[in-house]
Amino acid sequence: MIRNVQLIFPEGLHRRLLEHLFPGDRNEHGCVLAAGLASTSFGSRLLVREVWPAREPLDYRLGNEGYMGLQASFIHRCITRCRDERLVYLAVHNHGGSGYVAFSAVDMKSHERGYGALLDIAEGMPVGALVVADGAMEIDLWHPNGTRAALREARVLGSSIERYYPSKDVRAAAEAGSPSEEYARQTLFLGTAGQTFFKNAKVGVIGLGGIGSLLCEYLSRLGVGHLVLIDPDRVEPSNFSRVVGARVADLDRASGESTLKVDIAERLAHEAQPHATVEKIADDFSRISSARRVIDCDFAFLAADTMRARLVFNAIVHQYYVPGIQLGSKVVIDPATGSISLAYSVVRDVRPGEGCLLCNQLIDPGRLAEEWKTNAEREDQQYGLHSPNPSVITLNAVAAAHAANDFLFAFAGIRKEQKALYRRFNHLNQSTHFEHPRRDVACSECSNASESRLGYGDNRQLPCVT
Repeated sequence: MIRNVQLIFPEGLHRRLLEHLFPGDRNEHGCVLAAGLASTSFGSRLLVREVWPAREPLDYRLGNEGYMGLQASFIHRCITRCRDERLVYLAVHNHGGSGYVAFSAVDMKSHERGYGALLDIAEGMPVGALVVADGAMEIDLWHPNGTRAALREARVLGSSIERYYPSKDVRAAAEAGSPSEEYARQTLFLGTAGQTFFKNAKVGVIGLGGIGSLLCEYLSRLGVGHLVLIDPDRVEPSNFSRVVGARVADLDRASGESTLKVDIAERLAHEAQPHATVEKIADDFSRISSARRVIDCDFAFLAADTMRARLVFNAIVHQYYVPGIQLGSKVVIDPATGSISLAYSVVRDVRPGEGCLLCNQLIDPGRLAEEWKTNAEREDQQYGLHSPNPSVITLNAVAAAHAANDFLFAFAGIRKEQKALYRRFNHLNQSTHFEHPRRDVACSECSNASESRLGYGDNRQLPCVT
């Protein structure tokens, strides 16, 4: 079996799974996971949406061959619900030991007896099994085409990104890296494994203006090996002072067109890291062709401040389990006095099921409707006549630095806990405001409601235009 399956848990669901499997009695327990499916360049991502505990002894008890097993009635309820909701069925049980786990011969025989029939019921969706031990996981995933796959890596998305593997050998292969003089000081801090995680990471940056260009610089110098850069705009005299890496020649083009921001960002990235892979998309992020370039990223930053970009970014975080950060800065001038009434930078962590921009009223319906209009419609209705907001590079740098640090500590698995998901840095009074974002239990984006997009991967449409 090829190891090309990545399993991703929101932190709360992973905690619930462990509490059920390891209640302290050292016995074997079982459950079923329902997971969305996302196809990637390396294989399959399974996005855990629900944990269905098996009650004992009604749903999980000793079988005829002397081992614990899920009962047929429970299996049938779970597999039919997965089929109806187009989710992947994963039967789960636990083993003892630590740092290593594998299916037993009895486990594999039970898969071979039953999973062909489950595939028929699933009607085109994969089915499989997950075995869990202390600090280790393994998968046996059966695809409708008859192939089988094993676990490449499991991730738990929380304050830190935790990683699980079937064995120490698989973990060692994932963490192996060659010493590099360029990152010697970072490796003293992160370890070889942490630096390898950055080298193998694929990170999206949406918006390459004042904040996004800073992020591109920081991520490149951290050693992120693959950047996806999205911005349709060109550098202009009005933003030249804030776009990091912009040169005077970028404004003075013989063709009459200034340089695209993604071209400046690519140049910046390669100056810092010549061998990095850079994907440039000089198009609107709200187009499906652009948005889909982010769905297999390991992390994403939203540095564009349109409501359309917020809507699509928020959907990708919750639907495809791509953790991200929305960030920005703002200066507000009192129109009556001309004095500065507000000057702040914001950093908002958005994770699957947490920090939803829609729940927290950060996607303005009026502005969103305005942005979806054509240019002609906006002119007819006198939209788009807003005055530009003041902006300065130092405020952008505060947001970009804190966001890059959040990524650094989370992705390397260093941060133990986080005070709050949302932070606002108020520069006039030198204060920091911490906010715990709210969550609507019926939200269409981040909730467990059946209509929500949470964890559905390829089986939901993103809110994009073609």
